[in-house]
Amino acid sequence: MHAGSQSDQALRAVLSAVADRGAAVQVFSGMDLDLPPYHSGAVLPDPARDYIEAVRRADALVISSPGYHGTVSGLVKNALDYLEELRGDQRPYLDGRAVGLLAVARGWQAAVGTLGTLRQVVHSLRGWPTPLGLAINSSATHFDENGKTADDSVASSIAVLAGQLTDFAHRWSLQDAGLDPR
Repeated sequence: MHAGSQSDQALRAVLSAVADRGAAVQVFSGMDLDLPPYHSGAVLPDPARDYIEAVRRADALVISSPGYHGTVSGLVKNALDYLEELRGDQRPYLDGRAVGLLAVARGWQAAVGTLGTLRQVVHSLRGWPTPLGLAINSSATHFDENGKTADDSVASSIAVLAGQLTDFAHRWSLQDAGLDPR
């Protein structure tokens, strides 16, 4: 929820690396996703419509969640539930989209458990989780206000994740255009 939280800083670090590779990015975090509990058929508030339209247009996504009690936060899960609104699209849910996943928690067990849950949810939404997902132990790795970390291992993993996201999105768009993505 809070700008500047470690999960928000990790998200912004990945998005910055993706932007450095030439991609346009749009951020929905914290208060942007503080939406009423999702239920099918409800009138969508404007922020939910903006979020759904952004996902609809996206070639790739990055999802970052704090680990709360070993799993995804309720705020992130509710935002993912809103993707039910994409069920009738030509590209339903997250179909044909690379999805980079970040789980940030004060300990490895919660971070790894949260990352596993995010992978399951993205698979259920027909998304393509990148081969590399980041489980970040916030008691060992810290991000500064500019989204930088002194942890070389995490910094290099962010670069790999950004590469996987942009490469997949580029290849998928070539395939959609009927070109050979090799």
